Amino acid sequence: LTPPPPPSEFPEWAYEPRDFFKFEIVYQSKKSRARVGRIHTPHGIVETPGFVSVATNGALKAVDHRAGDATDCQLMFCNSYHLLIQPGPAVIEKAGGLHKFINRDRPLITDSGGFQVFSLSGADAADEMNMKSLAKRHHSKSMLKVTEEGASFQSYKDGKKILLTPELSVQSQKAYGADIIVPLDELLPANVDDRRLLHSVYLTHRWEARSLQEHLKDIRQQAMFCVIHGGMN
Repeated sequence: LTPPPPPSEFPEWAYEPRDFFKFEIVYQSKKSRARVGRIHTPHGIVETPGFVSVATNGALKAVDHRAGDATDCQLMFCNSYHLLIQPGPAVIEKAGGLHKFINRDRPLITDSGGFQVFSLSGADAADEMNMKSLAKRHHSKSMLKVTEEGASFQSYKDGKKILLTPELSVQSQKAYGADIIVPLDELLPANVDDRRLLHSVYLTHRWEARSLQEHLKDIRQQAMFCVIHGGMN
């Protein structure tokens, strides 16, 4: 159970506030920890709590961005895994980043790609594109392999083997240019035993530390959202 590096191993300036990004508490309940807030991003304000729409490949299902904006969709979520498979980070970066690629001028968040790697491992192209039940995706021929380095999986597009490391995840999200990015974590099912869960939490913390170190090399105008893990016990 190797712990992640201590805070002292990160530069002091990493803990300083950024003028392009902040969280503002508008009101906090006097009876609980519930609070109303605002996230200030380079592409606008996101009020919390709020509804976050999911645009898997940068597009909402059956709804265009104009209709989404009409409903005041403040924050949109795009999936790094799918964008990594196609069209790829290089194409999006060449187009000027995800905001220009999908013609959106409001806040975006991208995940690390970890959720799809673990939930869709073993799926073939038809399963993936048709979004069949997770139960049918998990089988003995899963292509997923998790090591300290990262997660290996097989592309549903062309069968190519891809090693998703914390560094690659962050580099991809830098190419996308979303306002909020997410460190790589290991996703586990709910029914694992405590020992397996503990090992996973430690691995996730080490991956998150590597993700943060990669992010700090080139912050741009992005903020990294911390993933917190736990279990059923």
